[in-house]
Amino acid sequence: MTISQIQEELIDEFSMFDDWMQRYEYMIDLGKSLPIIDENLKTEGRLIKGCQSKVWLNAELKDDKIVFTADSDAIITKGIIAILIRTFSNQKPEDILNANTKFIDEIGLKEHLSPTRANGLVSMIKQLKLYAVAYQAQLNNS
Repeated sequence: MTISQIQEELIDEFSMFDDWMQRYEYMIDLGKSLPIIDENLKTEGRLIKGCQSKVWLNAELKDDKIVFTADSDAIITKGIIAILIRTFSNQKPEDILNANTKFIDEIGLKEHLSPTRANGLVSMIKQLKLYAVAYQAQLNNS
């Protein structure tokens, strides 16, 4: 599935809910299905800077695609990173770099987060893209 197809799927899923309490509950459920980072990878170097909660993000290149795993100590934040991982994991670095994130606005996520969580969301996207830059460079040099 392409990134834009996954984004459309998420937009459809979030549009099924009438209010934001239901959407938050859905995000929490998504967080529970997050591919959890290995405990020994929860290091200072994998913490996303700019998040109020602790969010660890790991990336590995497998078959020219980046596979992300993550965890957070906060349930809403875990749901946010789960949405991003669902969107960007198992994708080529180039596709991640070229992807837009307007689907976040379309599901209304940014406007329903506190300013600190919204900043954390931006930091998470930035870190995902930084991994993509690094792996794209690695692929270009091999």
